[in-house]
Amino acid sequence: MTVATYNPNTTLPVSFTSKAIKHLSNQVANQRAKGIEFNVKESGCSGFKYLLELAFTPADNAIKYQLSDELILFIPPKVLPLINGTQVDYVQEGVNFRLDFSNPNATALCGCGESFSVEK
Repeated sequence: MTVATYNPNTTLPVSFTSKAIKHLSNQVANQRAKGIEFNVKESGCSGFKYLLELAFTPADNAIKYQLSDELILFIPPKVLPLINGTQVDYVQEGVNFRLDFSNPNATALCGCGESFSVEK
């Protein structure tokens, strides 16, 4: 298997807060995954849904980014235009925790916050 590697001369297309990195690093370590895959799929009432999943066998064409010593991020090249500039945070609301996505490319969000759309 070959995976494209991060080029230090290229800006990271997405950013993660330290809380998000800590949370995701714990998930990767607990499940013994290779990292996290950031993907998007067509879904929901607005068009697209974010997918942050444990990467046990990353796609051959995935671009690899080292977020921290413990966390590797894999992104399929086809989703880069949809998520470029997105910031991911791990937030607490009362007793609940969730990942929060702030995407400058999103032109609309659904009411429940599960999906987003972009202008083509």
